[in-house]
Amino acid sequence: MQTDTPILQQRKTLLFLLAIGNAIAFSTWQVLLNNYVVERASFSGEEIGILQSLREVPGFLAFTAVWVLLILRQQSFAILSLIVLGAGTAITAFYPQALWLYFTTVLMSVGFHYLETLQNSLSLQWLERQEAPVVMGQILSARSFTSLLVLGALYLYFLFFETNYLAVYLLAGCTCVAIGIFCWLSLPHFQDTVIQRRELFLRQKYWLYYALTFLSGARRQIFVVFAGFLLVEKFGFPVENMVLLTLINAAMTTWLAPRTGRLISVIGERRALTLEYLGLIVIFVSYAFVNSIAIAIMLYLLDHLFFAMAIAIKTYFQKIADPSDIAATSGISFTINHIAAVILPASLGLIWIVNPGAVFLIGAAIAVCSLLLGQLIPDHPLPGVETRLAMPGT
Repeated sequence: MQTDTPILQQRKTLLFLLAIGNAIAFSTWQVLLNNYVVERASFSGEEIGILQSLREVPGFLAFTAVWVLLILRQQSFAILSLIVLGAGTAITAFYPQALWLYFTTVLMSVGFHYLETLQNSLSLQWLERQEAPVVMGQILSARSFTSLLVLGALYLYFLFFETNYLAVYLLAGCTCVAIGIFCWLSLPHFQDTVIQRRELFLRQKYWLYYALTFLSGARRQIFVVFAGFLLVEKFGFPVENMVLLTLINAAMTTWLAPRTGRLISVIGERRALTLEYLGLIVIFVSYAFVNSIAIAIMLYLLDHLFFAMAIAIKTYFQKIADPSDIAATSGISFTINHIAAVILPASLGLIWIVNPGAVFLIGAAIAVCSLLLGQLIPDHPLPGVETRLAMPGT
């Protein structure tokens, strides 16, 4: 534990600052996107699907982080990724044209996905197994609290002033860049405790982790891309209400995420994920047939609450992993997470034009598959006991 160490000398401080900078840039980019592209660039379901597929290409290529680590240390790479995320966000609204938005989305996404990969890797390496669920819940809570502050300011701004997307994106992006520069100049460059493998590999013993990660990426994309778009396109949700809804989500996650981390540490990963997947099945089926804006809002809020349960997939991997595999596998897992994410938004965007409800029924089917696979997680995952199929007597 590092309780006697000055706060700017602690590894956890960097993890929290990376999460805060991420939240400032990405929450701003995401909450304004649907309204900006519809109001300023006249996007339809086809264009938003293409944009979101392009956004996921850097996530699909996250495995290349292993090669960059031949040149840069993980901490330096994470901070540079935060700066790129901020730069991409800052220039988003310079031109309301499809090609420009595709370009800035990819730039922002390069920073975002490398940052997510490296923060996940550093968290699993730097945190003790006993504290990991709780501390990762606290980091998620800090990220949500930052989003709460940012979105609260945005809501008040849109309530009293004329909408200026350029100013908002520029301010959020530059703040993110400033946090990255502060991390680079003010925090020590911590030594790696375990030398990480710097080659690409797939381990048969991690197959269940890979499968759950793949399905998680697929169902998350359906929510991220189409749940908010449903509110804007079908129900005419204005930008200030979209900000308010995201603000409520951030407040709920701020309160819930630390408790979710503690819950996972008590009931275990399998039971936590079972609760998540059962809830998602009900939510996605309800999305498919919703005709009431009040019910659609309720589903949006409930759906978002289950995101914190994703900590359980990460801590499951931490318990079964060789410590030297964590950095490379974090990159590979992000690629696996985004295989479906690259394909689904554009293809489902075409389905959306014909039948929006079918998109959410596909999400329900993905949740069913996740539920079945989740039952294979042991009560006490360990190296050599990665699944219930590997347990003695099975």
